[in-house]
Amino acid sequence: MRYLRLCLFAVLVSGLGTLSAAAEETSRVISVGGSITEIVYELGAGDRLVAVDTTSSYPPAADALPDVGYMRQLAAEPILALEPDLLLLVEDAGPPAVLDQLRATGIAIVTLSDEPTLDGVRQKVREVAVALDLVDEGERLVARIEAAQRDVTTRLASLPERPSVLFLLSVGTGAPLAAGTETSAAGIIEMAGGRNALTDFSGFRPLSPEAAAATRAEVVLVTERTLERLGGRDALLGRPELAASPAAADGRLVAMDGLLLLGFGPRTPQAVAELAKALHPDIEEVR
Repeated sequence: MRYLRLCLFAVLVSGLGTLSAAAEETSRVISVGGSITEIVYELGAGDRLVAVDTTSSYPPAADALPDVGYMRQLAAEPILALEPDLLLLVEDAGPPAVLDQLRATGIAIVTLSDEPTLDGVRQKVREVAVALDLVDEGERLVARIEAAQRDVTTRLASLPERPSVLFLLSVGTGAPLAAGTETSAAGIIEMAGGRNALTDFSGFRPLSPEAAAATRAEVVLVTERTLERLGGRDALLGRPELAASPAAADGRLVAMDGLLLLGFGPRTPQAVAELAKALHPDIEEVR
């Protein structure tokens, strides 16, 4: 019997050692993708982060961390220099050759889904929670997100109409890009009680004056950065693509923080509420 007890004790100690080793293996984490970084902090694991990418602008604590570059233009050297043991990547991060180079070093890499829906947010939270061995914390975060979204959805249920919304994104000196179907912009517009103005293509495309006029958009939606790049409110609504639109005639332009609006992370219910209030100023206050 004494021998059996000793064996059981040895197994227990061995198991605790394995758990401890697993925790140590994910003590130096790099997060690539703004929503991924938000989730890590919401799970209470911000102290494990040693670096983030340039899209990780929230929470403010993320600004104090080293920046490994833009999520689609990563380089292996800055990442390897930080000696991470886990790399959390939002899908579409890359380039692939760099990721292959990183995998060859033995770093654990977890690629996370990024579907622009509430289901996608749930899945992303759970995937991050599993990667960090914080499954219970992940389920509590999912429950908080679902509760917040239910409140917003209830308040939007009786909307009499859904305005046509044109989302524009400035990525350089040329014409702004407009959001079609299967984009995060289309997803958040739908959730907030609007209709995406462009449904005849998917992804983002340059917007011609003819295409813009055909949308008859009632609201123009942009990120705050796009608004700044395009010269401010009057300059944007006065562009040839928009000058004849109902949105320009009524002065209906909505600008929001880009990560909040398009990130599809823990703050998505907040983004839906803010956008819904802008699209439907007469509805009951959404929180």
